Amino acid sequence: MALSIVIGLMSFASLPDEVIKPQDNGSKYGKDSATCVMNISLYREFYKQWKQSGYKNSSLNDALKSWRWVFNNCPRSTENIYVDGVKMIDYKIKKAKNPSVKEKLIDSLMLVYDQRIQYFPLHYITKKPQEGTILGRKGVDYYLFDPAKNYLEAYNILGRSIELDKEDASGPVYIYYFRSITKMAQKGDIDTAAVVDAYDMISDYVDANIFKYEKAGKAKDAEEYNNIKGNIENTFEPFANCNDLVRIYQIKYNSNSENIELLKKITKLLDKKNCIDSPLYFKATVSLYKLDPSPESAYLIGKMMLKDQKYNEAVAYLEQACKMENEEWAYKALIFLAEDYQSLNKFEKARATALKAAKMNPLAGKPYIIIGDMYAASAKDCGNDELTEKVAYWAAVDKYKKASSVEPDLAESMANRISSYQKYFPSTELLFFHNINDGDKYEVGCWINESTTVRPAK
Repeated sequence: MALSIVIGLMSFASLPDEVIKPQDNGSKYGKDSATCVMNISLYREFYKQWKQSGYKNSSLNDALKSWRWVFNNCPRSTENIYVDGVKMIDYKIKKAKNPSVKEKLIDSLMLVYDQRIQYFPLHYITKKPQEGTILGRKGVDYYLFDPAKNYLEAYNILGRSIELDKEDASGPVYIYYFRSITKMAQKGDIDTAAVVDAYDMISDYVDANIFKYEKAGKAKDAEEYNNIKGNIENTFEPFANCNDLVRIYQIKYNSNSENIELLKKITKLLDKKNCIDSPLYFKATVSLYKLDPSPESAYLIGKMMLKDQKYNEAVAYLEQACKMENEEWAYKALIFLAEDYQSLNKFEKARATALKAAKMNPLAGKPYIIIGDMYAASAKDCGNDELTEKVAYWAAVDKYKKASSVEPDLAESMANRISSYQKYFPSTELLFFHNINDGDKYEVGCWINESTTVRPAK
């Protein structure tokens, strides 16, 4: 793909859309600072008129004439050259009828992105490198103009963007990078295993964003990344069945069973795609823990034992897993450990662990569901008469309401749970017999030891 456009003998006025590689003398306003400032003012004025018209009137052509002079002669003058240039050239590309003209315009657009990276490598506010972000926009645009033709180059551009920005890349970068690599696999340019590896990397970054935004209470952003995740999952579907994943990684495991990074990749991906019943998952998990007894590998062993109902054996592994630095995975480990204690009827330990999970992820309802379920299961054992055998259900419902309040998506399932337990509340007659009124405060004893509100059965 050419990044410089040969103007030839055509006049500047007749081809305001084309650009050449800027002539840079190192100064902000170039060799002719007065003309540079004048052209910046002219192009910006015409650009504003075009923008105010809803990007419809002919001011665009006048803007491009002055913009092109600025781009070619004083490329360091203002970052607006590149921000506005992308908007104007993108518009011209979409309106172009002649394939040759369109191709030149696309090359020009790519050059605009490259020159922005060269002359404005740092974000004007944060002062942090922005090469990854700009490459992401460049790669997405390049892919979308002609996916069938541009997927290979887009893959390289977007891959570099992700390499630089990792989980801070934008959603479309992940989507179109993954689409480009799946096209490569379909065309025979790469092996299917590369698609699996790319999915492994990208899904981790997307999941990290979902967790980050959910924890921060940014529901709109979390929903956006959930949609991105769905898009990637759909693209991956033809490559995602357990048989193919096991086939791909069994070969790698057989030839390199002591490669820790490979074992991490195998266990993580098979776990993510729920292929944990395969012998490969078991072997890779055990091998990983032997070679690298870290909190991460302990998590996998503990989860596997929990699934096999080996509750006592799972405890030590899950306790170690809770020390993971990754908060998303540490939260999951705490939830599994709480469920493990719950299965062992160690309710106080389970509650303490669930509350740690709730502190780590304040917008998750699962910890309160675990506690509510234990309260409900303890009701009869915590009472010694008809009244006290029912009061724990009040505390259980309190937890279900808390789960629904912190995670609104649970509202329907929690309403069903609450409805099913309200019928076990003490009757109005029983409350009257014990001289207790609806709305009174009540201390639930036993291991629960919590204050709740009196409510009659419904």
